Amino acid sequence: MQFHRGRLIDHIHLRAADLETTRRFYRAVLEAIGHASSIHEGETFFSADELWIDAASGQTSRVHLAFQVPDRETVAKFYQAGLAAGGRDNGGPGERSYHPGYYAAFLFDPDGNNIEAVHHGPFERSAPSVVITPK
Repeated sequence: MQFHRGRLIDHIHLRAADLETTRRFYRAVLEAIGHASSIHEGETFFSADELWIDAASGQTSRVHLAFQVPDRETVAKFYQAGLAAGGRDNGGPGERSYHPGYYAAFLFDPDGNNIEAVHHGPFERSAPSVVITPK
């Protein structure tokens, strides 16, 4: 079995007030940005790569989470899919002043987390992911 992981973040754990509502939102945005194949679902959780979501037994999380996407069109797909799946607008697709070429859209997920899709302009990855193979 192999695991594909990033370099800094091992995983992000979100706690959802209503797991089914949150599951519907993340399924829609992950499919829109081309990560449907990384989705794993169980009765009590939803995950995709480094993202893990389960039901909150108390407090829900409040984080800012940004997904990297390959182009501006995918930023728009993320935004539209998220709105259609119950997300709330927090800044439509457009250029941001963070650095030249920064193009993003922001949504609040069903629990109020600030979720972003960002395209940093033209770039080339050294590898699609880090592959971890247990010994």
